[in-house]
Amino acid sequence: MKLSNFGFNLPEELLAEYPAENRDESRLMVLNRKEQTIEHKMFKDLIDYFDEEDVLILNNTKVFPARLYGNKEKTGARIEVFLLRELNEEQRLWDVLVDPARKIRIGNKLYFGDDDTLVAEVIDNTTSRGRTLRFLYDGSYTEFRRKLNELGETPLPKYIKRDVEPDDEDRYQTIYAKNEGAVAAPTAGLHFSKHLLKRLEIKGVDFAEVTLHVGLGTFNPVEVEDLSKHKMDSEELKIDEKAVHIVNKGIENKRRVCAVGTTAMRAIESSVSSNGKLNEIDGWTNKFIFPPYDFSIANCMITNFHTPKSTLLMMVSAFAGHDFIKKAYEEAVKEKYKFYSYGDAMLII
Repeated sequence: MKLSNFGFNLPEELLAEYPAENRDESRLMVLNRKEQTIEHKMFKDLIDYFDEEDVLILNNTKVFPARLYGNKEKTGARIEVFLLRELNEEQRLWDVLVDPARKIRIGNKLYFGDDDTLVAEVIDNTTSRGRTLRFLYDGSYTEFRRKLNELGETPLPKYIKRDVEPDDEDRYQTIYAKNEGAVAAPTAGLHFSKHLLKRLEIKGVDFAEVTLHVGLGTFNPVEVEDLSKHKMDSEELKIDEKAVHIVNKGIENKRRVCAVGTTAMRAIESSVSSNGKLNEIDGWTNKFIFPPYDFSIANCMITNFHTPKSTLLMMVSAFAGHDFIKKAYEEAVKEKYKFYSYGDAMLII
C-alpha cells in the first residue's frame, strides 16, 4: 500500500465546524465486513449492535487547554504557543509548537496574560516549528498549572476556521474523560451521551478504560509514498490490570470486543501478548498501523470519518479492508456525512 492509495476528494462543506446538538444524535454508518453491507443509522442505534458481556474499550484521556497566545518581548508580536508535552515538572520545561516560528529564537522571552505574570524563555529549537520553553512563574506548581489552564484555550483542530466558543470546552471532551494529558480529543468517543452509556451498561455491556494521551503526531501528514518509512511520534500509554481482565475475558468468551476510536485501537495493539491477549503497560507507543495488518484484540471498531492520506484512515482501511472503506467513504460523501472531529461516526463490525 502506498500513500497515493489513500487520497480522495472531500467537499469543504462536509467538514463539521460544530458538533451535533445532542451527542448521540450524529449519524452512524454501519459497515458489516463479513456481509460487505452498509447501513445508515443514528449513533444512539449503536445499542442494537451490542449484547451482554460484549466489551467497549474507551480511551479516557482528557484534553487540556493547550493553545496559548503570548507576546514577544520588545516587539510585542502576537505568538501562538501550542503545548505538546511537559518535559520536566520541577523546571517547568515544555515541548511546544510556535507560530509564526521564524520570529522565535533561543533566548527570546514570551509574556502571557494581561498582567504578564507568566513568562516563558525559549531554551532550544526542536523542529522547524518546535521549541523547548522554560516557564517562569512565581508560585507553586499547582498554581502554575492553574495559570496555564486559565490562559489556555481548547485546542480545536486547525481546519475549524471559527473562533473557540465557550461550549467547546465541554463538547470537545468525552463524557468519560479523566486523565489529563491529550492535546486533541479521541473523537469517536465524543458521540457517547451519559444516557447511551447507561443504556449499554443496563444491557450488560462491559467497559474497559485505557489511557492514550493523543499528541499532534496523530495528525502529522504522511510525506513518504512508501508507508513503511513513515515514523509516528510517541504517545504516552497506560493499560491497567482491570482493563486487561475485562478485555481478555471478552476475547475468551468470543464476545464483541470494540475499540472506540483509532487511539483506543492503537493502545491495545501496542501491548499484545504472544497468545493474542492484552497485556498491562505503562509507557509510550509509536505504533503505526496500515494495510496489511492482522489485528489481535478488537473485532469491532467505532471511528469518525478521517482526512485523506491520514494515518487514521490507513488504520481504518487495515481493519475494514481498503476497497470496502473506499466504497464507504464514497457513500459518505454522496450522503453528505460530516467529517473529522465534530463529524459523524462509523461502526465496523
